[in-house]
Amino acid sequence: MAIRVLEQEQIFQINTKHTTYLMGVAAGKYLGHMYYGKRMEDAKGFHLLRLGKAEEVEEKHLKNKVSFMDGFPFEYSVWGTGDFRDTCLRVRDEGGYRVCELLYDGYRLLEGKPALAGMPATFAGKGEGQGAQTLVITLKDALLGLRVELRYSIFEDSDAIIRSVAAINEGEKKLYLEKVLSACLDMDNENFDLITLHGCWARERHMTIRKVTEGKHIVSSLRGETSHEVQPFMALTTAGTSQREGEVYAMNLVYSGNFLAETELDYQESVRMSLGLHPDGFEWLLEPGERFETPEAVLVYSDGGLGKMTRTFHGLYKNHLIRSKYLHSKRPILINNWEATYFNFDDDKLVAIAKEAKKLGIEMLVMDDGWFGARNDDSCALGDWQVNENKLKGGLKSLVDRVNAEGLKFGIWFEPEMISPDSDLYRAHPDWAIQAPGRKPGTARNQCVLDLTRQEIVDYVYEAVAKVLRSANIEYVKWDMNRALADLGSFTLGRERMGEFSHRYVLGVYQLQERLLAEFPDLLLENCSGGGARFDAGMLYYSPQIWTSDDMDPVERLFIQEGTALIYPLSTMGAHICVCPNHSVGRVTPMETRAHVALAGTFGYELDITKLSEEEKAKAVIFNQEYHKYNELVREGDYYRIASYRENNMYDCWQVVSTDKSEALVTYVQVRFEPRRKSRRLRLEGLEPKADYRLEETGEIYSGEMLMQAGFLQNMIFGDYGSRLLHFVRV
Repeated sequence: MAIRVLEQEQIFQINTKHTTYLMGVAAGKYLGHMYYGKRMEDAKGFHLLRLGKAEEVEEKHLKNKVSFMDGFPFEYSVWGTGDFRDTCLRVRDEGGYRVCELLYDGYRLLEGKPALAGMPATFAGKGEGQGAQTLVITLKDALLGLRVELRYSIFEDSDAIIRSVAAINEGEKKLYLEKVLSACLDMDNENFDLITLHGCWARERHMTIRKVTEGKHIVSSLRGETSHEVQPFMALTTAGTSQREGEVYAMNLVYSGNFLAETELDYQESVRMSLGLHPDGFEWLLEPGERFETPEAVLVYSDGGLGKMTRTFHGLYKNHLIRSKYLHSKRPILINNWEATYFNFDDDKLVAIAKEAKKLGIEMLVMDDGWFGARNDDSCALGDWQVNENKLKGGLKSLVDRVNAEGLKFGIWFEPEMISPDSDLYRAHPDWAIQAPGRKPGTARNQCVLDLTRQEIVDYVYEAVAKVLRSANIEYVKWDMNRALADLGSFTLGRERMGEFSHRYVLGVYQLQERLLAEFPDLLLENCSGGGARFDAGMLYYSPQIWTSDDMDPVERLFIQEGTALIYPLSTMGAHICVCPNHSVGRVTPMETRAHVALAGTFGYELDITKLSEEEKAKAVIFNQEYHKYNELVREGDYYRIASYRENNMYDCWQVVSTDKSEALVTYVQVRFEPRRKSRRLRLEGLEPKADYRLEETGEIYSGEMLMQAGFLQNMIFGDYGSRLLHFVRV
């Protein structure tokens, strides 16, 4: 890890262990992008800006300034002075002009990694080799009095580069930020393909691959959350890129609200990737002396295909983003009562589930929706966070004590950001719901959203949740959010700051969760948003796991978990064994397959365990034992994608290898059985080539070289939806 500055040449070189990032200042004015790729020691690549000799730049290029601006590979592009590609920054002054020109002003080097005010941010680790270094480059528009700081942070143990931007008004007049992205990357087109993650409720994060053609390729969310439909991620890959081979340029945003990710190919065969806050509906007032910071963008380059990119993201998030004390700990096997009872339960029913769960080795009972106010369906009572003692007859503490007496921990569900029109809270404070004056706010799932841009509402919500948590021994919270934001506006922001609403809402959510963890540091927090609508890096800063999707069908989960694991560690994926037939798709699958797919995540149950047959209960005991046996490997190991049902339409396979290469767990899921098919050749990865490995289930010995080069032959499993775990141990 090293950041070098060539003062005379005005070139900046950022080296991670395996990559190099180069920038240069043209004519002493414009900061341009030169190179991002495999590590190299030579930094004198000024010719990559295509400007000729530095002393000729002014004469040859700046006489025709607009043409120059339209083709220069800007490190941070600005709207209004001739760059007609989509830009990162658009500023309006008090006169209504949207003209800005950022010129190089200087730099500074910092040891360590600065935090962001009120937002999640990566951090230097405490372990050996987890230090950080940060380069801050300053650009200025003297006429506007605008200073822009570009931050680049790197870590000793990671190949990722972390970028963010700060805009500071050093003038005497107001400025209005209409667009301020976190990063862009200008490159030559290399016949790129574009990978994005798309879906909807119950089909989140399916991988989509398409050719980059001229024009703009955009993925974005304006829902007030990252959303079920898209993910704040995109990757450009060279032709023929696979899990093992090819070059990848990827970006992921550490944020939980509206975002824009864009790839643009222009007439010069130049590609610009950009990522950050969505500009639609956004405007941020910068008073003199005020500062605005963007969320962090994570950049990853891989010369070893998608697999190397994935492991870079996983390592970064595990070592430098997730703060929870549970990060490196085995989480309790939980059972959630939602699909077992929905709203129809009482304290005795929950204790009955707890009694049976304990017999099978389950460690926590989570009480889902329906325990508060007059909540017997989804039409009312959100915001009324008082225990319904018609259901919980002795009160919440009595129930928790009874569950604890059975030997189980206790967890609880909240939806703190919401308010039902039919609720005591709404009747007392109708103006607390997000709405525009004179318009009735639209509902979704019979609910409105609280205006978390207002501090008094944030304080109320926090105290309502904290009061419940203080009342009993509650060790886990599932934080849900079941609808997108609409009717945007606040009665307190005022006209000049109304464009700040969406971002301020997300900051309100972050504040709530930060306060929650400060008061309850031992709490296991799991974020959720109607399933997977807030599965993003921003939420991982607060919770070590996120509910991946409401669809727990193991076949659907193959698509969902493959896309999720492309960026995020397996230990972050909330995954449970579902009831059968599955409540989302009606599919009937073996319990073993449901368990094996769930073992790739946090593992738990979402069913009425009192209704399982004796055979199913016996299987559950085995699955729970397998969780305890393999969880450390799954949680801490390196992830490899061996085969994809998305690609072959027949079977799926993934592998986790311990960091010391002493063991590997391979999960094979055969979705379709076809007669007269030969065995599958599974080429494993990440093993020690010269070591021998014993397949625990059979005692057979294979060399690491044989398993990786020639492969393991997996016989067909008779019938659809079969699965198998293969545990290899070094001998």
